[in-house]
Amino acid sequence: MRKIFFIVFLFTFNTALANEVAKNLAQKNGCFACHSVKVKVLGPSFVDVSKKYNSHQDARQMLIEKIKNGGSGNWGNVPMISHPNLSDKDIGVMVDWILEL
Repeated sequence: MRKIFFIVFLFTFNTALANEVAKNLAQKNGCFACHSVKVKVLGPSFVDVSKKYNSHQDARQMLIEKIKNGGSGNWGNVPMISHPNLSDKDIGVMVDWILEL
């Protein structure tokens, strides 16, 4: 029983830590200037992004490219600015967190 509890604890701790890292990356890189977790700001909420793309097989890579290169038209007329200086690894951490919301 202790072993199961410990495994569940580690999984929960690791998930919480990964979520905190992703949120910190998003904050550090200005994502919250246009997005929030639950409410539309200039861009869609991260929850809305998750709902829209979570079932797409290539969602992770598509969102990484969208963040890296920017774009427009998927959520209205306000363009998503490009973030070419962010690493694919850091963007992937944030995208994984968003898709889990």
